[in-house]
Amino acid sequence: MLSKTIEAAINAQINAEFWSAYLYLSMAANFEADGKKGIANWFNVQFKEEQAHAQIFMNYLYSRGARVLLKPIEAVDTEWATPLDAFKATLTHEKKVTALINELYALAESEHDYATREMLTWFVNEQVEEEESAQELIDKFTLIGDNGFGIYTLDKELAARVYAEPSPLAGE
Repeated sequence: MLSKTIEAAINAQINAEFWSAYLYLSMAANFEADGKKGIANWFNVQFKEEQAHAQIFMNYLYSRGARVLLKPIEAVDTEWATPLDAFKATLTHEKKVTALINELYALAESEHDYATREMLTWFVNEQVEEEESAQELIDKFTLIGDNGFGIYTLDKELAARVYAEPSPLAGE
């Protein structure tokens, strides 16, 4: 059984994951409207990943006999002037999520809740990937600058990204 403190913290993280999904859906809509379908696709895949992260946390609460309490999702930004701006915002956001996951991990350790700590290890590793991916795209868009052909080419590259179900949902 989970402590009420851990249960509340995981419920807060579920809300943060859904907020992240909403943010990335907003980014996708922004770039879809701008005719950058590949960039929109990248953010749509990110949207699905964040929903899956929320579901992983929800499934964990269910498995431990705890309740999921969904709360309202705060508003998100709706416009980004350039892809570089959006990916900088993405990196800033992912660093915030990393801090939230680290706080959850520390809480689990302080309560000697080793099962929760073990579950969170997947998220710790996932956040390294999330930050690395955002930084790589920042580097690419910085290198490209205002070069229209470069933006076009990278947009085409990002159109190839596909969603892969995270291993905790795939039963791996």
